[in-house]
Amino acid sequence: MSLIDFTDRHHDNPLEVVERVASTNGWSFERAGEDEITILVTGKWTDYQVSYTWMFDIEALHLACAFEFKVPERCRIEVGQLISMINEQMWVGHFDFWFKDGLIMYRHALVLTGGVVASDGQCESLLSTALDACECHYPAFQFVVWAGKTAREALDAAVFDTKGHA
Repeated sequence: MSLIDFTDRHHDNPLEVVERVASTNGWSFERAGEDEITILVTGKWTDYQVSYTWMFDIEALHLACAFEFKVPERCRIEVGQLISMINEQMWVGHFDFWFKDGLIMYRHALVLTGGVVASDGQCESLLSTALDACECHYPAFQFVVWAGKTAREALDAAVFDTKGHA
């Protein structure tokens, strides 16, 4: 394959789809450049800063969902254990913990190799999965940091199945 063939194959930037989805839903967003867009989403527990990055070299649309939650040094080991326990249960995506900075982030990627074009539904699903994971587990992070619970206690308290109806 020649360089011309390679560049012609990748003319569709999936961030254009993400921008269209954000506009359609009335979400605030900002394009940081040709390869990144950040969307601000209000959740039940906190506000989320969702960054989509088009990683041209590996043909993947990367999503990073961050929220304002700085883990104090005294809780970092327990939060690291909590994240490990959470990630064991997840089918897609994962939480990362930047131990040095005390920051928690959810990450996931949509692989678009071979010239596959991202759809509105795929980009919305990527966002929905991120927000669902963050909303579900945010209380567990709070239980560890603010209530002094162990990772197991926090996860058990935050993620439980309800039965019946009111």
